[in-house]
Amino acid sequence: MLTPDGEPAITDWSLQPGVRHLNHGSFGAVPLVAQRAQAGFRQVMDENPCAWFTGLPERVASARSEIAGFLHTNPGVTALVPNASAGVSVVYANMPTSRGMEILVTDHTYGAVAVGAERLARRCGGVVRIVRIPLDADAAAATELVMSEVTDRTALIVIDQVTSATGREMPAGAISAAGRALGVPVLVDAAHAPGLFAEPLAGIDPDFWVGNLHKFACAPRGTAVLVASGSLAQRLNPLIDSWGAPYPFPERFDHQGTLDVTGYLAASASFETIEQRYGWDSARTYVKRLGDYAETIISAAMSEATGGDARVDVGMQVSALRLVRLPAPLATNLDDAADLRHCLSATAGVETGITTWRGQGFLRLSMHVYNTPEDYEDFAERVVPLIVELARGAQPGESPGRR
Repeated sequence: MLTPDGEPAITDWSLQPGVRHLNHGSFGAVPLVAQRAQAGFRQVMDENPCAWFTGLPERVASARSEIAGFLHTNPGVTALVPNASAGVSVVYANMPTSRGMEILVTDHTYGAVAVGAERLARRCGGVVRIVRIPLDADAAAATELVMSEVTDRTALIVIDQVTSATGREMPAGAISAAGRALGVPVLVDAAHAPGLFAEPLAGIDPDFWVGNLHKFACAPRGTAVLVASGSLAQRLNPLIDSWGAPYPFPERFDHQGTLDVTGYLAASASFETIEQRYGWDSARTYVKRLGDYAETIISAAMSEATGGDARVDVGMQVSALRLVRLPAPLATNLDDAADLRHCLSATAGVETGITTWRGQGFLRLSMHVYNTPEDYEDFAERVVPLIVELARGAQPGESPGRR
């Protein structure tokens, strides 16, 4: 995509030249306009901290309203939190518990979210039950698999809207509806959803929904939302007690002491920049087409180089996250996946996602408007042969970064 001035879209970002940035899905990238907006807020904060912090809750409430507008949700059910994992932690910390309660997660659940569920279960002598969902399962099959595991002890269902390791959508709407019908609370981890979908909460009515704004929505990092409705919403309190404690949800989250929340205040600058310079609808269309192209050429290159089939059959595929199967024995566990990612960064000047699931390593491609077809053509031509070389030289259980 090009800017209105005819320049490459990447000129609206400060991404390091000479590096192929193909992993937007992990940490996002903040447009220059939003960086400057956040720096401006920080300057005001440091010029008069007393005035800043005494007036901060009103600023945060205004930002919360703007962010809710972008998400097409009600600001009255929307709290601001530092990231999706923080929002999940808020839910876990405030859930009603009972001895022997069960928490349902899936084998696609993000690692930090699963760790928090285990901690909650230990607090009350409960258990976490893991629902295995095939990578190619469609919406109906995934819903049936999750709901078939619900028992009279199920106290919480945790479901991704878009999974991290496997880059697929889950039927969060259907599972939320089924949970409500049974009186079982549902927590939707929507870390990747804001910006990726025009209306990420459309058709989804869970008890709790958490989403990061620093990923596809490109807001400054440390900016996320916790949307909560229903009878449990007023149980939610911030992880840090502050002077907003007497207020109802979500207003009590507007008071967070001396935290630097300038990312909240600058978030709308990111949303507006992409809308004004590219248009969100055009951006999503471009990302979908680029994802199709990238997946096709890189999986073809990997298949040709290995003699195997690198394509991955993903049920409920997501436009801006694509999987390509890595050759064995690469990335069979989290440590080896991280080592391979670092190795490609250091030796090939490319930042990309490497994930592992059920012992299989994947290249997880992600993209935004600043990416180009040439980014992925270069990867197919230059980096795929390197990956295959590393796989052929590695011993089972050995990561390339440790050789």
